[in-house]
Amino acid sequence: MPAAEQNFNPSRYQVIPRVLIFVTRGTEILLLKLLPRQGRVTRWTGCYNGLGGHIERGEDALSAARRELLEEAGVQADLRLCGNLIVETGENIGIELHIFSGEYLAGELCATEEGLPAWIPLTELDRFPLVEDAPLLIDRIRARQPDTPPFCGRSFLDEQGRMRLVFA
Repeated sequence: MPAAEQNFNPSRYQVIPRVLIFVTRGTEILLLKLLPRQGRVTRWTGCYNGLGGHIERGEDALSAARRELLEEAGVQADLRLCGNLIVETGENIGIELHIFSGEYLAGELCATEEGLPAWIPLTELDRFPLVEDAPLLIDRIRARQPDTPPFCGRSFLDEQGRMRLVFA
């Protein structure tokens, strides 16, 4: 459908679509240790997060998640949608995360410029520096039952600069 028929209004809040993936292998979870991007250090450099990235033009969220998982870690997994999270950036454009989880199927880990993938024992997550929202998302995903519908939420920085998550 053409944009003119979609009631598009550039003054409305807009989002960039991305995917975030958490894969398990038995009692381990696949996380990515984030490296500086183009020589730029951020608040998350050196921290661990799920894998993921942008949804490219012509992709759906599941296809993007499969591609990102293969590109960033060299593995494949049986993925399912767990939820959506709107990440408020303080600007007119935010991020819409499509969050997937799944069980490892195949592949050997390989490092990329994005980061260093590693299998982390779930019982030892508190020993690793994780991005601020990762523990909350991992807990929410692990608590889900197979017939539970995907969750919806939003993420934002509070007045003290701490990340907050609110779920519907």
